[in-house]
Amino acid sequence: MGVLYLIPTTLGDGNLQDILPMGNSFIISSLRYFIVENIRSARRFLKSVDKSISIDDICFYELNEHTDRSGIDVMLQPLYEGHSVGIISEAGCPAIADPGADVVALAQTKNIEVVPLVGPSSIILSLMASGFNGQNFAFVGYLPIDKKARIQRLKQLEGRAVAENQTQIFIEAPYRNNQLLQDIFSTLQPTTKLCIASELTTTEQYIRTQTISQWRHIQVDFNKKNTIFLIYK
Repeated sequence: MGVLYLIPTTLGDGNLQDILPMGNSFIISSLRYFIVENIRSARRFLKSVDKSISIDDICFYELNEHTDRSGIDVMLQPLYEGHSVGIISEAGCPAIADPGADVVALAQTKNIEVVPLVGPSSIILSLMASGFNGQNFAFVGYLPIDKKARIQRLKQLEGRAVAENQTQIFIEAPYRNNQLLQDIFSTLQPTTKLCIASELTTTEQYIRTQTISQWRHIQVDFNKKNTIFLIYK
C-alpha cells in the first residue's frame, strides 16, 4: 500500500527554499497523484518545487468546500494500488483548518500510513511570536459572520482566556479582517492582550502584541491580508 504524504506549502509569496526543507522536494518529485484544494495553484506550486516535473503526467483530485465527501474514497484508490499520494493545501499545512482532514480521517480508518512533512503553520508561528501561553492554547477557527453572534463569541473567548489561562487563536476571511478588528477593539477589555500576525513568512510579515487599550490608538489596515489573531489575558 502507498503512503499518504501531507505536503505543506508557503503561506504567501515567500522564498520556497527559505521556508520548506529540501527533503520535501525529493518526495514531491516522486509523486504522480495529488489531492489538492485548487488544481491551478497546485500546479504552480509543483513547478516552483521542481521545474522538471511533467504536469501532464500527474493525476489531480480536487478537494474543497464544494466537493462531495462521498467521493473521497475514490481519491485514495491509488494508495490501495501501491502508489503514494500527496495532499496539497492552498497555504500552510494540510488538514489544519483545511478539507484535507477528511482524507486523513478516512486514511486512518483504512490503516494507510500517513506522513506529515515539515512546513509552516500560521497557528504555531504566530503563537511562537506572540509571547502568549504556548502550553495551553486553542485554535477555534473562524468566528461567526453575524455581528451579534461574533461579539458574543469574542466575549466567550476572552472569558476562556481568563478562566483557563489559555491562548485563544482564530482567523477570518481576509476581506473581513478590518470589520473583525473593530469588533475586537470595541468588545474586549482594555487590558486584554491581542497579537496580530499577518502575511507570515513573506516580505510583508507583521507581528505585534499590544493590549486592546494600546491597539485602539494604532491605525491598522489588514484588508485582504492573510492574518491570524490571538488573545490572552
